[in-house]
Amino acid sequence: MTSSSSCCGTKASVASTPSCSDKAAPQASCGATASSGCCPSTVTPTDDGGCCGSEKKARIDWIMWTCLPVVIASYGGFLAFGHDGLPEWLATMFHTSFEMVNAMWWGILMAAFFVGLLTRVPRELVMSVLGRGGSKRGLLRATAAGLLLDLCNHGILMIAMKLYERGASIGQVMAFLIASPWNSLTLTLILIGLIGLPLTLTFIAGSMVIALISGWIFDRLVERQVLPANPNQVEFQQLPFWPTLKSSWSGYDWRPTALASLFWQGLKDSRMVLRWIVFGIVLIALVRAFVPPEAFSTWFGATVGGLFMTLLVTTILEVCSEGSSPIAADLVNRAGAPGNAFTFLMAGAATDYTEIMSLKDTTRSWKIALFLPLVTVPQVLLVGYLLNLFG
Repeated sequence: MTSSSSCCGTKASVASTPSCSDKAAPQASCGATASSGCCPSTVTPTDDGGCCGSEKKARIDWIMWTCLPVVIASYGGFLAFGHDGLPEWLATMFHTSFEMVNAMWWGILMAAFFVGLLTRVPRELVMSVLGRGGSKRGLLRATAAGLLLDLCNHGILMIAMKLYERGASIGQVMAFLIASPWNSLTLTLILIGLIGLPLTLTFIAGSMVIALISGWIFDRLVERQVLPANPNQVEFQQLPFWPTLKSSWSGYDWRPTALASLFWQGLKDSRMVLRWIVFGIVLIALVRAFVPPEAFSTWFGATVGGLFMTLLVTTILEVCSEGSSPIAADLVNRAGAPGNAFTFLMAGAATDYTEIMSLKDTTRSWKIALFLPLVTVPQVLLVGYLLNLFG
């Protein structure tokens, strides 16, 4: 037997080394060859590096296919029965699912379309608009984008994950996420009506400061190699926006059928976020069904203890941005604790398991996901304490 270089570039015995295209080759051999890029063109490498993907069964997404039917059944149950003739806990679960779906659906559908649309925007142009990753201007632009987009927090999350895939720095993604969850135009107007213009503007200013500081910290952590950099980043180029966009879009099909396909692709690309959204709806339905609402006005006063209780509840309780605004207003108007309201709005995003798990799935890094609450929560508590002290 003579030794030579196999198709994968590794030394092996010609007589004993199976070919990549050999159907009798074991899975391990396929994996070794795939990692070197010599899988047959008709076979797609698997996530674990194998080139026998055609024989590998797709894993069932138990979170999605357990929680989604529960949400659908609960929504239908509310339409069919309302509150009549049902145990109180079941009626609460039905109503919560109905309320949450009605509050989220438009943001999720809009976000799915934007996610699909982003696939038609050149990565270099996306980064040109957001600015250079790791720079102050890049963080300012990402924060401004988060403030201006009129989407719910779950819709914003879907956009943020696509921005990561298009090359935004970790700091820009975090600044975008932290600034945006309740700062859409719609929710800002709702908050103005509930708690007044001055306090609403104070909340917006506080969230911007935290977003910028957090984004800067994340970029510095990447610089020092504490956190992994975004592997999707490309060399920054300042491009003229409209000419570049017009040129790149000139070859695309914009008929309604093509736009529908674009939306469907965006929805599929957002599946990792959607699975945690339906899980969150089920969780909040259970919490609302079995945790008495009177606790908000009794336990959450303008004290340090009340502030930490608010943090605990907002960590456990998954509430969409539309649902969080009335609760935050209740903390201001009934509990007299503007800092608690700010903490509820901001820490809800910083500790939201939907965001944490989506970050982990997208970045493939537990460290990045867990650094979100680690970096932001102390800042949120400090601002909340100052608001209770001077508000």
